[in-house]
Amino acid sequence: MKGGISIDVRRSFPGGARIHATFEERLAPGGVLVLFGPSGSGKTTLLRALAGLDRPDAGSIAFEGEPWFDSAAGIFVPPQRRRAGFLFQDFALFPHLSAGGNVAFGLGHLGRTERSERVTETARLLRIEHLLGRRPAGLSGGERQRVAVARALAPRPRLLLLDEPLSALDAPTREELRGELRALLHHLGIPSILVTHDRVEALALGDRMAVLVDGAVRQTGPVDRVFSAPVDEVVARVVGTENVVPVRVVGKEGGLVVAEAGPARFLAVDPGDLPRAAFACVRAEEVILERAPGAPTSARNHLAGVVASLVHEGPLVRVTVDCGVRLVALVTRAGAEQLGLAVGLPVAALVKAQAVRLVPRG
Repeated sequence: MKGGISIDVRRSFPGGARIHATFEERLAPGGVLVLFGPSGSGKTTLLRALAGLDRPDAGSIAFEGEPWFDSAAGIFVPPQRRRAGFLFQDFALFPHLSAGGNVAFGLGHLGRTERSERVTETARLLRIEHLLGRRPAGLSGGERQRVAVARALAPRPRLLLLDEPLSALDAPTREELRGELRALLHHLGIPSILVTHDRVEALALGDRMAVLVDGAVRQTGPVDRVFSAPVDEVVARVVGTENVVPVRVVGKEGGLVVAEAGPARFLAVDPGDLPRAAFACVRAEEVILERAPGAPTSARNHLAGVVASLVHEGPLVRVTVDCGVRLVALVTRAGAEQLGLAVGLPVAALVKAQAVRLVPRG
C-alpha cells in the first residue's frame, strides 16, 4: 500500500500462544500509529517483525509499497536495508561506549567527518551535546532516553519504531518527556509506530491506533475515536472503559435507543442493527455527579443512587455509585469536597446519551 504500511503476520509460540495480526494503515509524515493492548497481546512481537528482528512464520509486511517480508514469495529484507529506527523499552545503550559513541553506532557507512557532523547535529536536536563524552552509567533515566532516541534518529530512518519508550522512567520524567517526544516526532516528519499499554501515553502521542487482543487486531481508527467508541465489549475493557454494563434493548424514545439494566434505564444514540442483548459502555469521566435530586440538565440519563465507595487517586477521586447497577465516576478532589461526597450519600449520576456507547453482547 502506497503511503502506508500493510501487515499480515502469523506467528506461533511454544505453549499455544498465537498471533495473526492483519491491518493496513496510512502513515502521514510525522504521524504516530499506536499499537495498543494488554501485556502478551503481541504488540512487541509485531514491532520486532516490522524491524526485521523477528521473522514471522507466515504472512507479509510491506512499507510504502515495498515488500519487507512475504513468506509465499520467499522475501525477507534484513533490518539494515529496511532503514527503520528502533527504540527499545530499556534503551539498550552500549555501556562500554560514550553517549556520542552510541549515537554514532549506526553511522559506520559514513566517512569520519560526516559521521561526526551527524552526531553533533542529532545531539543538538535532542539537547544532549553536553552528554556526548559520558557513559550511560553516569546518565539519568531521562538523559539515557534522549541518547537512545538520538541513536535511533541519527541514521535518518524512513520509519521509527518505539517499544514502550517511556515505561522505564519515573512518573515526573515520563510526564516531562512525553510532550517533548510528541513535538520531536512531528517536527522531524518521520512516521512512527509506538507500542504502549498506557492510555495517557496513547492519547498524548498517537494520531491513530490499532488495538491488539490475543494476537489479533480488534479495532483501528483515530486514537480518541477508539477510546470513546469501542467496537465491542472486549475493546471497551482493554482501552479502560470503566463502565461496561450488560443491558437489554427494549425500544426507542425520541430517536434514541432505550436500554435497561435492572432498575437502571439508559438512553443512547442508536448504533443501528443492535440485538436486544447488549453492553452499555460509559467512560468514568462522562459520568457527572450531583447531590440528589439534582437540578434539570441537558443530560438524558438521570440515575438516582448512593455513593458505594470513594478511592483517592492524586487530584482525582474515583467514585462508585450504586444505581441498581454500579457506575464509576471520576471527579476532582475539589468537586468531591464541594459535593460532600461520602459513602451512603444519595446522589444523581448524569450521563449524556451521546456518551453511552451500545455494543452487541456476545
